Amino acid sequence: MTQSFQKLRALTGMKDILPDSSSQWEQLEETVRQWLASYGYRNMRTPVLEHTQLFARGIGEVTDIVEKEMYSFTDSLNGDKLTMRPEFTAGMVRAAIEHNLLYDRPHRVYAMGPVFRHERPQRGRYRQFHQIDVEALGLPGPDVDAELIVMLGRLWKILGLNDIRLEINSLGQAEERAAHREALVTYLEQHKHVLDEEGQRRMYSNPLRVLDTKNPAMQDMANNAPKLFEFLGEESLAHYRGVCDRLDDAGIAYTLNTRLVRGLDYYNLTVFEWVTDRLGAQGTVCGGGRYDGLIELLGGKSAPAVGFAIGVERLLDLCSQQDQAQSLPECQIYMIHQGDAAQRQASLLAEQLRDHGLRVLVHAGSAGFKSQFKRADNSGAAAAVILGENELSAKTASVKWLRAADLPAEQQQQSIAFDQLATELKARI
Repeated sequence: MTQSFQKLRALTGMKDILPDSSSQWEQLEETVRQWLASYGYRNMRTPVLEHTQLFARGIGEVTDIVEKEMYSFTDSLNGDKLTMRPEFTAGMVRAAIEHNLLYDRPHRVYAMGPVFRHERPQRGRYRQFHQIDVEALGLPGPDVDAELIVMLGRLWKILGLNDIRLEINSLGQAEERAAHREALVTYLEQHKHVLDEEGQRRMYSNPLRVLDTKNPAMQDMANNAPKLFEFLGEESLAHYRGVCDRLDDAGIAYTLNTRLVRGLDYYNLTVFEWVTDRLGAQGTVCGGGRYDGLIELLGGKSAPAVGFAIGVERLLDLCSQQDQAQSLPECQIYMIHQGDAAQRQASLLAEQLRDHGLRVLVHAGSAGFKSQFKRADNSGAAAAVILGENELSAKTASVKWLRAADLPAEQQQQSIAFDQLATELKARI
């Protein structure tokens, strides 16, 4: 009796990216690499797995990420507590400290890849999702904060996205947050009857996050709460004004959102988000800010830092809505052949074409011309190169242009000598 196996599916919230979609990812990633290189940022790659303590200390133990969303486990070999990274910054800072990157100069670095959070999947948010993470390590001052925001404005232009808006705030410094925290806790105690269960739980452990509530019943309370911005001293305000002045210089529009706190504990001074109304409830496309205390908190020598992260799935969603992410064809040239000798010659010619930078697919196996032409057309290739007995004898290839309906009929197919094939095709594609 044949045993029947149940069909397996991907885990909830973890999505397969198939070839047609993957080509859009590749285009976006290449655009991002070129954009970051134009500002002097270099790639950095860190492990998916880190010690759980890295995130508990760096992100903050009283945060949704650490309390609810991390994929953590105990290593069965040595008992280490490990976590699949829920974000990039802590791991990149850990690597910078471990390898002493900042001993002689600052670094502009970036990473791209998957991160993992155990939360309810919804549009633009998955349990395995992807981020573009950009960090300026060892660089103080509002000029760097503003540069990061301005460079994001350039990316939106490159991608043709014109309805992403910028919200900014300042979280000040530790002593200013401490004074605000005291006033905020007093205020929350006076409005305890309005707080939901989550708000009451956070009232003393992380009161600033109470103001970030999405609960409609708590909005009036949150809007009228003491604002951290009102507790900022002159240095913090000067830093904020320095960012705004540079954004004004660059023509970047922004809105001060005094309730913007971001979801991680390590931020200070500048925080910002780029948001849109075209992604439903999950409208944040990019978020970041300054985190001058994190390097010291994770065991390094005190150094300033600032950065941001972009959600790749959300960015691709926006691009697809504006037809900015088109699927690449499988190949540029499709090799059609008839007979063993023609197949072998097709393989040789394909290598020559690849030497000239062309993307070539040779039909695998044997099939009739009609079937191969259908496959060539479905591949999206610009041209089919045809080899049969006559072509082998004449040492020429028949080239049929598959996407050239505007050409006269007599020019839609032509014969090209083997030794001229690569040059002729490269000139046309």
